[in-house]
Amino acid sequence: MTDLDQANSGRISLANADCERRHGWRAFSPGQGGFRAMMPAVAPQMWAKNAMSPELTVLSEMLRAAAAREIIPRFQHVAAQAKADGSLVTQADLGVQAIIRAELAQAFPGAPLLGEEMPAEEQRALLASAEGGIWCLDPLDGTSNYAGGFPYFCISLALLHGGQTRLGLVLDPVRDEGFAAERGSGAWLNGMPLAPPFAGTDLGDCLAIVDLKRLPASLLARLGAGAPYRSLRSLGSVALEWCWLAAGRARLYLHGGQRLWDYAAGRLIAREAGVHSQLQEPGGQPVTDELSLSPRLAMAAANPCLLAHWIAWLELGEGPRPDLQEGKGR
Repeated sequence: MTDLDQANSGRISLANADCERRHGWRAFSPGQGGFRAMMPAVAPQMWAKNAMSPELTVLSEMLRAAAAREIIPRFQHVAAQAKADGSLVTQADLGVQAIIRAELAQAFPGAPLLGEEMPAEEQRALLASAEGGIWCLDPLDGTSNYAGGFPYFCISLALLHGGQTRLGLVLDPVRDEGFAAERGSGAWLNGMPLAPPFAGTDLGDCLAIVDLKRLPASLLARLGAGAPYRSLRSLGSVALEWCWLAAGRARLYLHGGQRLWDYAAGRLIAREAGVHSQLQEPGGQPVTDELSLSPRLAMAAANPCLLAHWIAWLELGEGPRPDLQEGKGR
């Protein structure tokens, strides 16, 4: 039994006991070399109202164990190397990816892993060939922050199936905040349900998270001359930024170029918490294929009316279309 198996075994026992009490079956059973998920097909309404599923609980602990082993001990004591695209990678990125890849192969066999720290050819092949579901991992989202000693970074993990993100988990190891969501069932922060409290429609009342370095020069000039929001933050970890929207810590969002592993988990968490968003292709067209390796511009707001005002001010498209909005009506 691996160290991570030992760390997860207590949580798995609790998940089994709770699941057996409520539903009459066990969610997990031990297999050779690790724990193997049984993953029965259960309708979302069978879970206790507002309760995380046992699968999400165990996955959350898997991320915590990986962060405790690879991320926290190296924080402020790690060297970074530049990749071909200019972004940074550290030993923590590689270590977390290796651990989670091995643990997922044991616990959820049959679903391959697409990780950020993989060759592009392998990423494309995995995304094209995965029919029964695929895991999408960013082992350290916010590597530049991490390498620079700025405490804003996370692990992001999503399950992609049927052209959609089905599960999403984001762990902030500095604050010990674990965000999770299951499509159609809700979003949680450390097991407590999430729902943004803001129902206003005035952009001037909003704190915005905006990534400035990937935006068109013309839009940067407009934002500099007279931004419509009250205040701006640029934080440097896409998945965690989506989660802070979900938690109501910001009300507007704009990012000029995020990849699948950046937004898959965090955007689902925001959606299930009631945040509305829209992705656009580089040319300005709304995204029709959610699962692509191409970079996307992302816009989001705490409610649909606020999003419509935000997109109208940005002048980046026709506005949110009902069939493409990624938010639940509230």
